Amino acid sequence: MPTGWPIEPTMDVSARAASGDVAALDEDVARGCVYRLLARFLAAPPDAAALAVAAELEGGESEIGRAMSALARVARATVPIQARDEFDVLFLGLVRGELVPYASFYRTGFLYDRPLAALRADLAMLGVARTAASSEPEDHIATLCEVMAGLIGGEYGDGSLDQQQQFFDRHLAPWAARFFADMERARGSRLYGPLGTLGRMFMDIEASAFAMAA
Repeated sequence: MPTGWPIEPTMDVSARAASGDVAALDEDVARGCVYRLLARFLAAPPDAAALAVAAELEGGESEIGRAMSALARVARATVPIQARDEFDVLFLGLVRGELVPYASFYRTGFLYDRPLAALRADLAMLGVARTAASSEPEDHIATLCEVMAGLIGGEYGDGSLDQQQQFFDRHLAPWAARFFADMERARGSRLYGPLGTLGRMFMDIEASAFAMAA
């Protein structure tokens, strides 16, 4: 985990998905599982425990289920050092990685721009504050996924669908699907390619579900 990461992703909820088809879980638990899985793999290179969780996922026969199963197959063939090397190429690089996983960059072309300011205001309203040692902008995709998982699980806010939708519409819908599509087809993606497919499909499903609930 990077030093001073704003919100530390956890694998405890995601691990519950390893026992079988995610679709068989309670819908909100399943959604939280996916958000936390994405957050864990995007916050830092997955260690052996994280890879083991992904390797045991069974997604069923739906389109997103097949994407999950594809991720599991690649995770089973990946060791931590390979995952770290891929993470470094995609997100760090010598100067900058192939991908820049920040909302401000995707939405305005600049870091530390208006989307970050809007996010900080909303996080303050939810009672979520960055750690004193943090050097990462809070609009990193991993942080946004972790906040969504917390909203679904009732760790932040009131746990209502309206609050989830407002956060999603303001901070993920404008750019996250594009980011995951870029990750899906990035030159350096092997493990992160199927993760990008899963993320892209999941963002589309979330957007459609929120639109139907409105």
